[in-house]
Amino acid sequence: MKTLHVQIGKRSYPIHIGSGLHGRLPDLLREIGWSRRRPLMLVTDDQVGALYGKDVKRDLTDHGFQVGYLTIPAGESSKRLSLLEEMAGDCIRAGLDRTGAILALGGGVVGDLAGFLAASYMRGIPFVQLPTTLLAHDSSVGGKVGVNHPLGKNMIGAFHQPSMVVFDVETLHTLPEREVASGYAEVVKHALIRDVGFVRWLERQVEDLKRLDPESVSEAIWKGCAVKAEVVSQDEKESGLRAILNYGHTIGHALEAAAGYGSLTHGEAVALGMVGEAMLAEESGLCPPVSERIARLLSAFGLPTRLTLELTDEELLERMRRDKKVRKGKLTFALPRGIGRVDMVDGLEESVIRRALNRLRGGEAG
Repeated sequence: MKTLHVQIGKRSYPIHIGSGLHGRLPDLLREIGWSRRRPLMLVTDDQVGALYGKDVKRDLTDHGFQVGYLTIPAGESSKRLSLLEEMAGDCIRAGLDRTGAILALGGGVVGDLAGFLAASYMRGIPFVQLPTTLLAHDSSVGGKVGVNHPLGKNMIGAFHQPSMVVFDVETLHTLPEREVASGYAEVVKHALIRDVGFVRWLERQVEDLKRLDPESVSEAIWKGCAVKAEVVSQDEKESGLRAILNYGHTIGHALEAAAGYGSLTHGEAVALGMVGEAMLAEESGLCPPVSERIARLLSAFGLPTRLTLELTDEELLERMRRDKKVRKGKLTFALPRGIGRVDMVDGLEESVIRRALNRLRGGEAG
C-alpha cells in the first residue's frame, strides 16, 4: 500500500493506493478515528454495487459497523439535484443523523454526488471516497463535490474534503476498455501541468498501463495523486494555483455539455480539451509547439484528439461563457507554456479561440 497526504490543516487526510484495500477498510476507518458506533451509509451505483457493494458492506458489518446501503443509476445523468433530494430522503428514512458518515463507492459520478450529499446533509457530515475507476483518482481528491445543471457541468456544488481516500486498484480490472482509456486523460493532465519527468515516464509505460499492470498502474495513480495533493494543499478552494488543474476542462466541459452528457466520457472530453487548449496556447504565441506531442500521448492511450462531433463554434463558445472560471465576462483558460507548466490566461480574442477549434477539427493552423 502506498500512502500520501493532502495537507490542509485540520482537514488533512490520507490517500491509500494498493491492491486488496477494500478488505482492509474496517481497520483504515478505525485509523482515522471512526468507531463502530458511527452509523454509515454506503452509496454506490447499480453497476459497481453488483460487483463490490455487498462485499464491502459485509466486511464492515462483520467488524461491527452499522451500514445502510443506497444505490443510484450509473452514469453522468445521475448528477442532478432531483436525485440528490431522493438520496437525502433515503438517508432520513434510514435514520442517518449528524453523527453519521457516507462512504462513496464508485467512479466520479458517485463520488461527486455522494460527496455533495455529505456536504449538505444535516449541514455537513464526514465522508470517505472509495474510487473504483481510474478517472476517479482525480475527482476523489481535493473536495470538489456537486451536480450538473442542464446549462453547465458541476455548476452546483461545494468544497467538502473527504476524511480519507482508499483506492483499491483491483477494481480497475472490471472496467470497460473505454473507461480505462478515459481515466488516463486525467493522469496525463497531472503530468502535463506539473512534471515533465512524469510525462516521459508515461510515454515509456503506455503498454504496461493499458494492460493494467498493477505495479505500473499504482505508480501512475500515486504520481497523479501526488501532483493534485501538492496543488490542493497550497490552494484548497481554487483562489489561485489550483486553477491549473482545469487544464483541458474549459473546452472539455463545453464539449460535454453541448454534446449532451454521456455522448463523450469526461476523459474523452478532457483529452480533446487538452489538445485544443494546447493549440490555443500555440495560436496565442504563449508556448512552443506542444500539441502534437500531447496528442500522440493521448492517442496512444486510445483517447480522441480530433473533434468529429458536429458542434459549431457558437455552441461551444456559449458553453464556455458559462464556465465557472469566467471572470467579469472574460473567458479564462489554463494554458500550457510548455510540457510540465501551465498558467492561467484570460482576455483572449474569440477569433483566436475559433482558430484553435478549427485546428481541433483537423483544420489548418492560423
